[in-house]
Formats: sequence, C-alpha cells, structure tokens
Amino acid sequence: MRVTAFRGYRHAIGRERDLTNVVAPPYDQISPPMQERLYAMSPDNIVRVSYPADHPAPGDTADKYRRARETLDRWLREGVWAREEWPAIYPYTQSYRVGGREVTRAGFVALGQVTDYAHGIVLPHERTHAGPKQDRLRLLEATGADTGLLFMLTGDPEGRVRAATAPAGEPIVEARDLRGEMHRLWRITDPEAITRIQVLMASARVIIADGHHRYETAVEYARRHLGGDDKLMAFFTLEAPGLTIFANHRLVHGVAGFTWAELIDGARRWFDVAPLADPLAFEPAPTRVGVVAGAEAAVLTLRAGAAGSIAWPAGTSAAWRRLAVSILHEGLLRPLLGIDDARLEAGSHVDYTADQAEAVRAAREGRCQAAFLIAPTTPAELQAVVRGGELLPQKSTHFYPKLLDGLVFHRMEEAGHDLV
Repeated sequence: MRVTAFRGYRHAIGRERDLTNVVAPPYDQISPPMQERLYAMSPDNIVRVSYPADHPAPGDTADKYRRARETLDRWLREGVWAREEWPAIYPYTQSYRVGGREVTRAGFVALGQVTDYAHGIVLPHERTHAGPKQDRLRLLEATGADTGLLFMLTGDPEGRVRAATAPAGEPIVEARDLRGEMHRLWRITDPEAITRIQVLMASARVIIADGHHRYETAVEYARRHLGGDDKLMAFFTLEAPGLTIFANHRLVHGVAGFTWAELIDGARRWFDVAPLADPLAFEPAPTRVGVVAGAEAAVLTLRAGAAGSIAWPAGTSAAWRRLAVSILHEGLLRPLLGIDDARLEAGSHVDYTADQAEAVRAAREGRCQAAFLIAPTTPAELQAVVRGGELLPQKSTHFYPKLLDGLVFHRMEEAGHDLV
C-alpha cells in the first residue's frame, strides 16, 4: 500500500484544540435527527460538507451538492478551515469504554493509494450498493473535499508500524463523538519518520473495515481524474489492542405467516432448543443464537455434526461457514423464514442493531416479529475469510467506535495540481 503525507485542512489551526462541535460521524451513521443535532452544534460543523441536508432552510432551492461546495468555499475563504503548512502523517487514537474498561485504539491517518480489488492490495469484506456510491461521487466531484476517513486494517505482527506512528507530545486536536468517546490527533512532519512509515507500509495488504462505498467511489473518481488516486485513510493494525467488533443483531419483520411455534419446530432440525430466561444477560456464541419474539425467548444451539446438513452456498469455505452470522442466515433465516439474499439486499425483512438491549426491546414491544441475538465476528475470523478471497455475509461487523469526520480532511488533486 502506497501511503503519502499530506497538508491536511483543519479547523481553527493554532486557535482551538477541542473540535467536539465541528466533527461528525461517518455519513452512513447519521440519522435525520442526528443530522439536525450536528447542524445545531456549530455553523462550522463538517456535516454541512460531508452529509449536507436536502433542505436546510426555507426557500433554499440549490441542490445539496452545490450548497456543500459553497459552504466549503466560504470556510476556506474566511479561514474557518485552513491548510497545514507542512505535509504530515497524523497519529490518531480513540479512547473508549467497552465491557466496563477503557480501551485505546491507536493508528494513523495518511493518504492511501486506491486500486481495483483485482490487484489484491486492498481487500473488501462486504458487498456495496449503487445508490450510496452515486451520492458520494456527486458530492466528491462537486466539492473536491475528501472528508471521510476510511477505516483500514493491516497486519503488523512485530509492532513496527505501531512504533513508527506512536503519538508523541501533546495532541494537536481532540474531540468527543456523540457517544462521548475521545478522539485525538497528532502530527508527524519529519521527512525521515515519514519515509520509515512509507517503507513499512509499502508491502502491506489492507482490509477495509468501514467505508466500502467511499473506497469504491474513490476508485471511480481516480478513473475519471488523472492523479486522483489518493484517498484519506486511517490505518489500524490487526494485532494491536482496541479492535472492537460488535455483532449486528437481526430484527426480522414482514414475514408472512410468521409464528413462534413454527420457527422453533423448524429450528429443531439442526438446533437444540432451550428456554432463555433473561435475553439481556444472554451471551451469544458462534453456534449459539438467542431469539426473542414478544414474551417468548429461546436459545438455539447448533448440534454437533448438524452443520454438514445445512445447504450452504456453493464455494463457501469452512471459515465462512463457522461465522455466527452465516449459521444464522443459512440455518434459520433462509430455510425457515424465506429471507434469501435478494430480500436481504432489498432491506425488506431485516433491520440491524449493535445494541443487544435495543434488539430485545424491539422484540418485546412488537416493533419486529423476532430479534436474533448473535455473536460478533472476531478479527481472526475476519482475516480468515477475507484473506481467503471471500466476502462476509451482509452486516457481519460493527466496528466500534466509528471514526470521526472533521479532525482533518484532504482536497483532491488532479494531474498533480492543488484545487486551491
């Protein structure tokens, strides 16, 4: 992976270190109420460029892409956001609480070269949809602003990348996200230190954790714009502490003729069934799924040897078939509820939440027909499937915490000339 230092654009350089009011989650994590909240936090919040509202004010007839460009132009003209004096690579940490303990995930921000997946340098782990890519491409071409960090994973068994990018001194930026987790940014400008990082990363293959749509948008942008093959990326190592992956529990709805009795009777073909007294305290495992529907709840445990009887998709590996989400989809959702790939793609029958308590509440309150509680995909499972050339089932991972837009951003270059 070719990585490059860059002269990032930052808010209030030298004047403010706390950027809590001007940062935002990735666009695909922003609900309409959250978008309104971010707009209210500051007139300089990056959401106005990264995920502009369709109609932010009465009488505004400009499309959102043009408004985003006009906002960015004004910010740069007025010095609200300004460009760094020197190219840098930016160490980046996220400190957060999970399981009652505080964890820090450390990585770095740089420009990474985008290439087709066929080159084998960048590996995806999920499929994408056309709609979001069209939106991201229109925004990128309108603004020339690369505001969204891609979350990339790379192997570093000896810890050399982590050592070369370790933060030193005081951060230049810090901000809390909407969940209260702390994000900090530092700056490396020494040419020798930058070269050392580039050499370490030169032979790296990386996995996209979050940002598949934005990555594929960047590939398309590079096809259209000579010299536009650098993308803003945050790199984290697979072996370092803090790589937290939550499960995406499934909320099933709209299944014609659904009954609890038929679901449980059908599950007995491959699963042992036991009562689940407290779904909130349930700890899923790869072969153990919790299911809640109204007042009913059960634990479904895949029986030893039963996996061989499931009708797995052709060509899937043993590693793929051991995933909790694969067992759920192929052992329960598809054969018992008729939820096939087409229905998953359409989003007509399944919603997702990484919050187990929210999944249980939705089922108890009747907001879904059933909630399926599953174990998270582990980093080792992710690597085994992706490095084997496969994609994980849809919504197999929920990396936490999400990266922040607005700590630093990049403006795309065309044929080696800066846009501004």
